Amino acid sequence: MPFTTRAAVVESGGAPFTLSDVVLDPPGPHEALVRMVAAGVCHTDLSVASGGLPFPLPGVLGHEGAGVVEAVGSAVTGVAPGDHVLLSFTSCGACRNCRGGHPAYCATWLPLNLIGGSRADGTGTISRDGRTLGGHFFGQSSFAELALADERSLVKVDPEVPPASIGPLGCGVQTGAGAVWNVLRPETGGTVVVLGAGAVGLSAVMAAALTPAARIVAVDRVADRLALAQELGATHTVDTSGTDLAPALDEITRGQGADGVVETTGDVGVLRSGVDALAARGTLVVVGAPPFGTEVALDVNGLLGGKRVVGLTLGDSETQTMIPALVALVKDGRLPLHRLIATYPFEDIDRAVQDMRSGRTIKPVLTF
Repeated sequence: MPFTTRAAVVESGGAPFTLSDVVLDPPGPHEALVRMVAAGVCHTDLSVASGGLPFPLPGVLGHEGAGVVEAVGSAVTGVAPGDHVLLSFTSCGACRNCRGGHPAYCATWLPLNLIGGSRADGTGTISRDGRTLGGHFFGQSSFAELALADERSLVKVDPEVPPASIGPLGCGVQTGAGAVWNVLRPETGGTVVVLGAGAVGLSAVMAAALTPAARIVAVDRVADRLALAQELGATHTVDTSGTDLAPALDEITRGQGADGVVETTGDVGVLRSGVDALAARGTLVVVGAPPFGTEVALDVNGLLGGKRVVGLTLGDSETQTMIPALVALVKDGRLPLHRLIATYPFEDIDRAVQDMRSGRTIKPVLTF
């Protein structure tokens, strides 16, 4: 039988999140019903809510959920009622990238997660007054007291870890950490530069601090965030509100350039500066997403020294391995994620969004 729950619905592009009663389908064979305990708010949620991406609205967003399984479909084997789970992106499980351990590059990633609003077969998961709403966001739509989630979106986690402390792991944190661990893989004595000290950038800083990199440089225009970056492991900071980035990085790296750069801002000018700052054979990871169709000009001859520019989705993470490792690091105090988080009751979702947009809060987490 269907389930009625309360969800935060975006009625149209640019409209606020409003609480509304909605109806969830009963779990299909490979789905589970999850009682939400916490859900992180991500810039991707805000981009879709603003109408910047072609997701069907009215709809229910949310893709950094944490909760407890209430019921499972007939073919679900990975989780059972009562399990504590983290919700992340979904994938088909059958394409070459999924089979190769790279589900973030699933052949059907965009429609299944970001823009489809429905299951792979085109059926909806959420309705209101008999009308189907956009749902299945990242296989979960977790801005609701109950979420209908794909089995491949669910990762069983340690029940001793408070869900509010790990909610952001499903997207932003694994993106920043994966940029460092899965792509840059810093070598002993290397230099990692993180452009942007938001939630993703600070996650990259914390991840880099767990590697043998000798220099970890955080770059931003907000002094408070740079001070936090230092407390989280950055060895150097650059405040670009009063300092030119290129000469500052040249001085920090003693003219050798950066071995690895994580670009989180989505600003093409910043991206270009990061590429120019790379050492020979250095790698820049593009994480920040500007509007669709945005292009950047690069010095082609400057790339011939073996520089690499690599795009990244969700840290190129295999979630069943990556997320439990991150949870263990949070539990042990080695990944101090709590320094980024401010919690808000679910009904205060609009205040959380406003605080995120203003920069007052780095990572809002809704609690249910």
